[in-house]
Amino acid sequence: MNNDSTLLSPAGPRDFDGPRVPLYSAEYAADPHRVYREMRRRFGALAPVEMAPGVPATLVIGYHAALQILHDPDHFPADPRVWEQNIPADCPIRPMMEWRPNPIRSAGSEHTRYRSAAAAALGKIDLHRLHTTVEQVAVPLINSFCEVGYCDVVGQYALPLAFSTLNATLGCPPEISRRAATGMAAMFDTVDAERGNQMLSEALLELIRLKRAEPGDDVTSRLVEHPVRLDDEEMMHQLVTLYGAAIEPPQNLIANTLLLMLTDERFAANVLDGSLSTRDALDEVLFNDPPMANYCISYPRQPILIDNVWLPAHQPVVISMAACNNDPAIRTGNVTDNRSHLAFGTGPHACPARPVAVLIVQDAIDQLLDALPEMELAVPAAELQWRPGPFHRALSALPVTFPKSPPISVAGFH
Repeated sequence: MNNDSTLLSPAGPRDFDGPRVPLYSAEYAADPHRVYREMRRRFGALAPVEMAPGVPATLVIGYHAALQILHDPDHFPADPRVWEQNIPADCPIRPMMEWRPNPIRSAGSEHTRYRSAAAAALGKIDLHRLHTTVEQVAVPLINSFCEVGYCDVVGQYALPLAFSTLNATLGCPPEISRRAATGMAAMFDTVDAERGNQMLSEALLELIRLKRAEPGDDVTSRLVEHPVRLDDEEMMHQLVTLYGAAIEPPQNLIANTLLLMLTDERFAANVLDGSLSTRDALDEVLFNDPPMANYCISYPRQPILIDNVWLPAHQPVVISMAACNNDPAIRTGNVTDNRSHLAFGTGPHACPARPVAVLIVQDAIDQLLDALPEMELAVPAAELQWRPGPFHRALSALPVTFPKSPPISVAGFH
């Protein structure tokens, strides 16, 4: 194991000395579940992987091992500062994994401080108003392509909907949010991630200055006004977290759920009669193909034994929500109405915006299918391309066709 990193402990098992499984390859993106099954056969609950060339990690693919780790922040802290000392600044995955003063990348009292501010700001989102916001965003988007009879759901609907809904929730002006989204996309795709990180940071600092001067009824202002008194840098990193969580994952979840509904006869045959709902499809995707497939990263301070495997100190331990949800030890069949999946994490670092995310995605899909119920895939499902990357489960595009339809006429829309 010592060959992989100068930080590795000799406590690691000999089984991990061979080549690690790359999570950044096109082959992995095309069929991750085949890779998870092969990992499970070879390694059990904990698999040796590479997050990027030369960046080793342990991928947790056993559900019970994941629960043990996620509920033990003392032994599995989320602070990566020792690890990143040996990671070059231009490493493509560093911006997604490096230390930030935010709830995801902190431990102990720092984590408590940052999470209290984030949870309070998100907890005050009015879900009824959010429902209206999604409709106000969705209708003009649908009207932009409904008369054409064709669209790419990812680029023309899911991405701009998630983006605009987040902007409204944060109170972010369009020009600032455009730059932030461009930077975030570069970080997720691990293409020019360092420049993307810089672009995102600059845009968000501008938003913070605006909200300190002119607060409103929005998440950014509530973070500014929270009693923990976050400074500009801390504020910026809270917003980076929200951009990371509220654009890419909902976009992917909309597309992945719609793909299931258009290709699985249990849903495809029932879009009109409603015997299986959007929420049923959403729950199934959160089990099988969650939008963040691998994340919830921790960095043990010392070698630690889990499931008869020694994990080295200061090397990433990455939870595969997708693999854990499909662990044969807990998957017993139908997952309808079953919400025990790890798609939103669990334990002290669980996502505090779960109800918000589910509402946005479910409303987005319902708006689209209500307007265009005869939607079909424009290409065979086997020809769809999945974007490579160690973190997300993301379609490059989801082209669909439908009978050309007149624009939606709703009160307040023209």
